[in-house]
Amino acid sequence: MTLPSVRKAIFPAAGLGTRFLPVTKAQPKEMLPLVDKPTIQYGVEEAIASGIEQVIMVTGGGKRAIVDHFDRSLELEHYLEERGRGDLLHILGEVDDLSNRLLITYVQQKEPRGLGHAVWTARLLVEGEPCAVLLADDVILSAARPALKQLIDAHGKTGATVLAVRRVPRSEVSRYGIIATRGSKGGIHEVTDIVEKPPADDAPSDLAALGRYVLLPGVFDELDRGEPGAGNEIQLVDAIKRTIGRQPVVGVEFEGDYYDTGTVPGYLRANLMLAMKREGLREDLIPLLRELLEASPEPR
Repeated sequence: MTLPSVRKAIFPAAGLGTRFLPVTKAQPKEMLPLVDKPTIQYGVEEAIASGIEQVIMVTGGGKRAIVDHFDRSLELEHYLEERGRGDLLHILGEVDDLSNRLLITYVQQKEPRGLGHAVWTARLLVEGEPCAVLLADDVILSAARPALKQLIDAHGKTGATVLAVRRVPRSEVSRYGIIATRGSKGGIHEVTDIVEKPPADDAPSDLAALGRYVLLPGVFDELDRGEPGAGNEIQLVDAIKRTIGRQPVVGVEFEGDYYDTGTVPGYLRANLMLAMKREGLREDLIPLLRELLEASPEPR
């Protein structure tokens, strides 16, 4: 039997970004820049490179900047041309090309009821197909196959709901959802349970679930039940857990550089790491970093 291809990807982008206040009071956290591109653009580029045909942005109030970013700005183009800055038009053209290569649809999550509820909000556009979910906070850059494509390929082999996973130090497992496994083959692990933020001594493994998923329609059936979990919110992981035993669920150890931009330290680290990889910026940053290290007081 030929499995349906994964053609659609959901981007939950309705969060309030409270960790980044006050900058996120009037600007979506997904639009915070990583060097010179908004965080969410990295995810859209990954979706396109993975063969996704339609992106469904789940937004909330005050998220107009996301719509504007992926829309064409004739006013800005005219402004640049009038002032002899036509050399910058190719940068705008690169963003326009993203929206020309796939269909971007927007739906609104009317109240913040958790990640699972945000994904459920897009259910009518998914239309019973397997679909991808990408969290913009988790930026994954792969030199070969994009991380999402690795998950889609694993879904094609297994017919399963697929989670992106990575090994983390035992001292950090309490920060993540950790999967329990029964068997593994070629970096694909059969998932028997997902334990949210367990103490290090109780964690079933060191494999943390990160912000990429391929979901079978059965996950949406569970989200339809609207059962609240942690924080009295509808949690995506809870819905996936309830499908275990009825539908296959696997975790894929993806290849690629992973950046967690969901916290201020993680966001600053991602900016620095990406800037250091950028020719033309690295040369300016190295002397600055040396200067900062020399100026730092000795630890006591």
